[in-house]
Amino acid sequence: MLGLYEKALPKDISWYERLRLAKTLGFDFVELSIDETDARLARLDWTKAQRKEIRDASFDLDMPILSMCLSAHRRYPLGSSELSKQAHGLDIMQKAVDLAVDLGIRSIQLAGYDVYYEAKSIGTRHSFIENLKKCVAIAANKSVVLSIEIMDDPFMNSISKFYEIKSQIPSPYLQVYPDLGNLSAWPENQVGHELEKGIGAISQIHLKDTLAVTDQFSGQFKNVAFGAGCVDFIGCLKTLKRLNYSGSFVMEMWSETSEQPLIEIEKAKAVVLPFLKEAGYA
Repeated sequence: MLGLYEKALPKDISWYERLRLAKTLGFDFVELSIDETDARLARLDWTKAQRKEIRDASFDLDMPILSMCLSAHRRYPLGSSELSKQAHGLDIMQKAVDLAVDLGIRSIQLAGYDVYYEAKSIGTRHSFIENLKKCVAIAANKSVVLSIEIMDDPFMNSISKFYEIKSQIPSPYLQVYPDLGNLSAWPENQVGHELEKGIGAISQIHLKDTLAVTDQFSGQFKNVAFGAGCVDFIGCLKTLKRLNYSGSFVMEMWSETSEQPLIEIEKAKAVVLPFLKEAGYA
């Protein structure tokens, strides 16, 4: 299945229209965003009536929302040195799991940051892992999978680093969500080996291109046109196919505020679909 990240579509439209557009464009599902902005954080407090309206639209259109990109922890990190932010982060997690249950979302993608706007330390790593344990327990109680994304940040920029934490939280409700762009942008990663190592824990895959990190360049992790960056899509996808990966893919784009987002999505699809086909994904 091929999904589309919500932020690829026009921003100020109804959920019925958002889901309808995604279906018209040929996608199988949509990934919902709960980011650090007040507007998207407010979604965690949608009423039962609002949730039912979205569920009904999804059912009527036969267009599910299968995953959630929960990046709100950038603002309220689980590893924060401020206990109030840690508590807020855990509250966000509980609300996100409840929302996932109500909307039929199977997987919540967590950003692999201990902290984002604060200085990193042994203490922030410790707090992140301790609070992640609590998050996994919250999710497991509702049968929702948490999947940590491989990030644009050294804290979690490889599947190997994910396993360092997974070994401390051996739960089937904690998995990994590789972003092929982020994974490929870090020169220390042997991408094929990382995918081989992680196949038993990969729940979903983000499709995105990036520009690689070098000694003189910090990399570019967003808004790189598909096919114009460093990602060897054919190599990655053929590796996943050989490993019998049969989960879903999500095209990650940020065209929601552009003048012609639908045209940008069509252009991206014209690049991505041949890659998937060549690798053996129909």
